Amino acid sequence: MVFLVTIDVEEDNWAHYDSAPALSNIERLPELQKLFDRYHVKPTYLITYPVATEKRSNSILRKLMEEGRCEIGAHVHPWNTPPFSEERTDENTMLCNLEKDLQYRKIETLHEEICKNFQMEPKSFRSGRWGFSRSVAENIYRVGYRVDTSVSPYYSWEKYYGPDFSDRSPKPQYIHLGEHGQNDSHLLEVPASIGFLQPNFAYRNRVLKKITNSRLKHLRMVGVLDKLRIVNKVMLSPEMASGKEMILLAESIQREGIDFLNMFFHSSTLVAGLTPFTKSAEDEKTFLRRIEEFLEYLAASNIKSITLSESYPLVPVHG
Repeated sequence: MVFLVTIDVEEDNWAHYDSAPALSNIERLPELQKLFDRYHVKPTYLITYPVATEKRSNSILRKLMEEGRCEIGAHVHPWNTPPFSEERTDENTMLCNLEKDLQYRKIETLHEEICKNFQMEPKSFRSGRWGFSRSVAENIYRVGYRVDTSVSPYYSWEKYYGPDFSDRSPKPQYIHLGEHGQNDSHLLEVPASIGFLQPNFAYRNRVLKKITNSRLKHLRMVGVLDKLRIVNKVMLSPEMASGKEMILLAESIQREGIDFLNMFFHSSTLVAGLTPFTKSAEDEKTFLRRIEEFLEYLAASNIKSITLSESYPLVPVHG
């Protein structure tokens, strides 16, 4: 089993799509990196256009990268990545909803800035707000990306104008992009680690979906199933789960026969008040304690840390 941590390194302005981007949270990354260093973990920092182009931010990240302590990948927020030819709507905050050529031009713009400012070509990608689709996959492959992590298993973002991943498992798999009937082009999808504490993820997901889509949801049956430990859906994210819950999920994922653990969160959660997940200085400490508790578990379990791009050769390609 291997462990990845994929971090959306982005502006402070949570869910404020029209405001000028502030980047104070980037100053917290060196301290976070020290925590990862203690446990020999190399995070993958997936950076947005404002982060890639602001001098202080890319200086912090470039130093960490040049010291061999992390990987830098791309994270497109359509609303602050040029060119801006789309209408400003909630629907268009999802990259997958833009016209395909405009998707490509935004991805290419960020990619070129990262290449210029970090003197390397990134290979790892995550779409902002989980806004992923076949057209996004084709575009990022065309630009040069080989590994994506834009899928959130067992969740649908349709009510936010986004994709439906509600039947997708957390198991990595290749997306074949071969043209003219050829299968030699493929993109590796490494989903965020989301699953259930109980065995047989597919079955637990069917139960949860059936209740959620029925009148029983008004009786709070989802909460009842959670309390009774019949169906507990958990994210491998310190924003949403305790250290203990993440450890239980990791053990459940391993029993499911999946060899990848992909922890995920936002850099802005490092600063109280920037996201809903940390509202006070004490919340900041709790957030970091959750990460450390899980890293201690990894060390005790001899689970190896890799970066996102390093996962590419570890998954067999099936034609």
